[in-house]
Formats: sequence, C-alpha cells, structure tokens
Amino acid sequence: MIQVTLYTRKNCHLCDQARADLDSLRAEFPHELVEIDIDTDPILEERYNEIVPVAQVGPYKIEALFTATDLQVALAAARDGLRRSKTDIGVPRKHAINLNKGVLFLSRHWLAIFNLIIFLYVGLPFTAPLLMNAGATRTAIWIRRIYSPLCHQLAYRSWFLFGEQPAYPLETAGTSLTPYSEATGLDSDDFWEAKELIGNEQLGYKVVLCQRDIAIWGGMLVGGLIFGLFRRGMKPLPILLWLLVGVLPIALDGGTQILSEFPFLSFPHRESTPFLRTITGSLFGLMNVWMAFPYIEASMSETRILVTSKLAASEKRTGFPE
Repeated sequence: MIQVTLYTRKNCHLCDQARADLDSLRAEFPHELVEIDIDTDPILEERYNEIVPVAQVGPYKIEALFTATDLQVALAAARDGLRRSKTDIGVPRKHAINLNKGVLFLSRHWLAIFNLIIFLYVGLPFTAPLLMNAGATRTAIWIRRIYSPLCHQLAYRSWFLFGEQPAYPLETAGTSLTPYSEATGLDSDDFWEAKELIGNEQLGYKVVLCQRDIAIWGGMLVGGLIFGLFRRGMKPLPILLWLLVGVLPIALDGGTQILSEFPFLSFPHRESTPFLRTITGSLFGLMNVWMAFPYIEASMSETRILVTSKLAASEKRTGFPE
C-alpha cells in the first residue's frame, strides 16, 4: 500500500483541504495516511514552516500550494512504482523498526557523539603524564603504545606536564625555552630516543600526542562545541576561505619544516615552534569543522525527517509506539 505522510500544523485550512482531498482519492488509490505536526519538532518546523501542508507520497514530495489533481498524479506514480518494484530485503519488521530508531538517535545526537569521541581521543594522551606523575607507569606506557602508530611522539615537538617547562623544542626553533638537547642530554638527531623519551621528575612527563595533533583535534573539539551553540545559523565555510585560513598556514608551517629535513634538497633548515604548531593546527581543525559540519547537519536533518515519518507509520499500524 502507498504510504502518504502529511506534514501539517493546527489551525491550517490548507492542511484540512489536503486531508479532504486525500480522503476523496482513497477509493481509487488506497493509501495509508500518516500526519505529523511540524510544531512538535524544531527541525520540521524550520524546514516546513512556510510551505505546509507538505505531502510525501511514496518517493514523491509536493508542497503547498497543491491541488487534488497534484495528489492524484503523485498517487498514480507511486502506485505504478509499487507495481514495478520487486524488492524484498527480507528484514523482519521489528528489526527494521529498531534499525530506524538507531538511525533516528544518530541523526539527533551525531554532534554530541562526535564531540565525545574527539574529547576522549585528545584527552587520553594527557592522562599518560598524569599517571606517570602518580606512579602508574605501566598504564601510562600502554597509552603511549596505543598512540604510537598515530603520531611520531617526538619529545621536542610534544608538550610536557609537571616539569620545569611545558616544552623542549630544538635549539633551531629559536625560542626562549631551554632546548631539547641541553635539557635532556640527548642527541637531537636520534629520532628513536626522542620518540621513546617519556620524561622524569625534572623534565616533566610527555603528552603522548604531538603539539600539532593536539592543536588539530583540540581545534575540532572547540569547533564542534561552538557549532552546537550556533548550528542552525551556521552556513558552510566557502572552500576558498577554508584553503586560505585553514590549509595554507599549516601547509606552510609544516611543509617548510618537512622540506628542510631532506638532505638532498637545498632548502634552508627550519624548525617550527610550539606556538606556530598550536596556532596553525587549531585553525586547521576549526576550519574543517566550519566547512564540513553544516553539510553533515543538513544531511542528518533530512535523515531525521525521513525516519520520523517511517516510525510514525509503524506506530499507526500497531496503534502504539513500537
């Protein structure tokens, strides 16, 4: 049977007319009608506020002002589509309803889930130095090993907690901080030692995600929280602005540093600073969120509307919520 979802609101004479037109066509085009009041859902209210009633007839959507003839054409097309369709996915109805509920939950709470995952990802590296300082060395080492494939973990490009300085950059970075070699007594050309260095009471203990990665993911977390406050009013960042503000600074900062490390290139040696890594990484993370999240939100809103209508139809068939 054809499913028709009618998006309405109270005290709407056009909605009453659409309902009457559908009733008059029921004998010719048997259909199941589900009505949803848009004022019960902020997403639906925002989407359909000026165009109710809206009728979703099978795969076809028609918006006000539509006539009985428009409904008749849509019902006929939906009926023909059902006749041609031979699809049967074989999913039990209960499982399909549970799947739709899961999709609805994700569409409603995707931002909170994302922010929680990023918070855990960027927060766990800070627990390693906390545990080291508390004497829980074994657990801290396991956290470092978990993140080892995800980051170079070089000590001179990482933050330190509970020590004399927050960072120990290379001497060539030109900062006022005591450089790595002087503070540790280690050779700055020995990458393995710089990666394996955990720290001590004097140096402090290393955060097991590098400064740039902390900045990128931290920027995305801050961006996600800001987006949660202004999500309905935020438009996607133009790609040119994303390239100029988000990509170009980190590409110049990180790219010139990488190029200077290749001995066969006549590129002058350059070592970035903790400050530059933090600024460029944070901008990259923030701009990624600003560019991508409005598109994700729009997609999730569409999904929410579609699944809400499916669940409403399921509730009507049974007479109570599934």
